[in-house]
Amino acid sequence: MKKDKFKKSAHNTIDLQISALQKLKRSIGNSFNQAVKTIGDCKSKTIFIGVGKSQKIASLVSSSLSSCAAESYSLTAEDCVHGDLGSISPKDCVIIISNSGTTSEIKPVISFCKKLGVTLIGITSKKNSDLYKSANIKILLPEVKEGGVGGVVPSTSLVTQTSFNTALVLSVMNYKNQGVTKLKKTHPAGSLSKKLLTAEDLKVPAPFISESCIMKKALKILSKKKLGLLVARNNKKLTSGLIVDGDVKRASQKYKNLHDLKVKDIMTKKPLSVDRDKLAVNCLNLMNKKRITSLLVHKNNKKKTTTIGVLHIHKVLENIQ
Repeated sequence: MKKDKFKKSAHNTIDLQISALQKLKRSIGNSFNQAVKTIGDCKSKTIFIGVGKSQKIASLVSSSLSSCAAESYSLTAEDCVHGDLGSISPKDCVIIISNSGTTSEIKPVISFCKKLGVTLIGITSKKNSDLYKSANIKILLPEVKEGGVGGVVPSTSLVTQTSFNTALVLSVMNYKNQGVTKLKKTHPAGSLSKKLLTAEDLKVPAPFISESCIMKKALKILSKKKLGLLVARNNKKLTSGLIVDGDVKRASQKYKNLHDLKVKDIMTKKPLSVDRDKLAVNCLNLMNKKRITSLLVHKNNKKKTTTIGVLHIHKVLENIQ
């Protein structure tokens, strides 16, 4: 092949994969929803099994599921028939990935799962295969054209398998509504750990003040706290507003008797607040968009009433960069 044809060859390969992914997207149906709920509701382990290159995908996807949603591990079909079938229990969920669904290695695995009463999810491209016929939940991936000379090199099918199973893992994560909690526990170091920091992780105690407090006293507290803001609360101890240095400067230019005014006279009555589980990087984007340097932090759906801390832009920049 001439050198100038390498680029064309790469484009052709990628075009095949793009076309395959478009077919995959159209093929997603109710069986996908069933698989997500089955894995999400499983009280035991989710076991991925594959043969050859499909096994490598099974191992990768299993690792991802364990890190973000549910207990999982992978087995090779070859090892299963040499003793590893003993690690499968009736309460487990077994997922077998096989493009043909007919390889000799998976037949005894299928038979064992049926006898044990294990929920079997079969992911294959052949509707007439043993895997598709035997599975409790049948996932039929679209048949695709492989790349390489003669169109027989396993490539495009591996892309569709990886994409489907990755979508499956992320959907299970959403179904279990775990957010980033499990990811944070399983990724305590590295760049990903910084991306998973939340407002809860970086917030500082909120400097509260009564909305009825006169500004002369409020200015002393503002100076003492050295945070550049005060969170105003009403007589029910609920958040009612926010005062920042900018509010004070503008009020001093507008009013001659600033010291005699009350906090509620100059405070911002609807300050921006984020849930404690919001990712710090998203909080930073919000502060940049609104051109502000701090956000109030609340718990669950109580942003209009209860503030549990303050998130400052400097704190975020120090920890996520």
